[in-house]
Amino acid sequence: MKKQTIKRHLIESLKSLKRNTRMSIAAIGAVTVTLLLVGVLLSIIFNVNKVANDIQNDVQVRVVIDRGTNKEQQAVLKKKLAKIDGVEDIKFSSRKQELENVVGTYGKEFNLFKGDDNPLYDVFVVQASSPEMTLKVAKQAKKLRNVYDTKYGGASAKKLFKVVANIQRWGILISLLLLFVAVFLISNTIRIAIFSRKDEIQIMRLVGATNSFIRWPFILEGAWTGLLGAILPIIVVDVGYIWAYGILSDSLRGTSYHLIAPHVFLFEIDLLMALIGLIIGALGAGISMRRFLKL
Repeated sequence: MKKQTIKRHLIESLKSLKRNTRMSIAAIGAVTVTLLLVGVLLSIIFNVNKVANDIQNDVQVRVVIDRGTNKEQQAVLKKKLAKIDGVEDIKFSSRKQELENVVGTYGKEFNLFKGDDNPLYDVFVVQASSPEMTLKVAKQAKKLRNVYDTKYGGASAKKLFKVVANIQRWGILISLLLLFVAVFLISNTIRIAIFSRKDEIQIMRLVGATNSFIRWPFILEGAWTGLLGAILPIIVVDVGYIWAYGILSDSLRGTSYHLIAPHVFLFEIDLLMALIGLIIGALGAGISMRRFLKL
């Protein structure tokens, strides 16, 4: 396609947007709402998956020590833990340290439990050699004397994976429904543009214009509609994610779980939303051309 032809198609597509302002605004609004919800859903799904993977790959086993266990008994327990196959490292965390972690994560209100009121237990944090060994280490550690309980990431992962599956299922369903609505409104916008230029199109066909020459301005118009509809969702999702990241990161502080960093994540999400906008815009135009232009 020649540069002059491309320039002509771009100009015609922008003129058509201006001529059909009301319907164009309606179509852009549909794309905006669609991409806003899709962007929010994608942000949630990707981060829930990230935390789920963090939990699944968490190779730490927290061995909760019985109350009243003295230092000598703790030393014996540590030696027995070290002999378990798959144990790489063992660290001790006292009740006081555990409470400090809780205060750092959930707030200063938990300072009320300092001293003798501390309900927490001393803990051995056992590092397993691999995620596959975590469950085995946890089960064997729980059988040892002076062990109250064992906790590991895999137990939480199973529950979280069910939540992830539901979010993905409903997120995809809602996104497809919204995309269908956006494509429908865009195709209506292009259809009105086609009807308003019916005589012009007939003249172009009589003078020998090819189908692609007639079709491209409308497809570009749909693409412009989708791209313009993506601008506001990109801004809202970016600002909202940075705000949510700051709040949730503070809540997750002190744990081994983290959200996806904005500087890595937002560029990809923005690019994806812009691409979806272009695709549903062009698709809406293509459907309209096929049904109503009857080339």
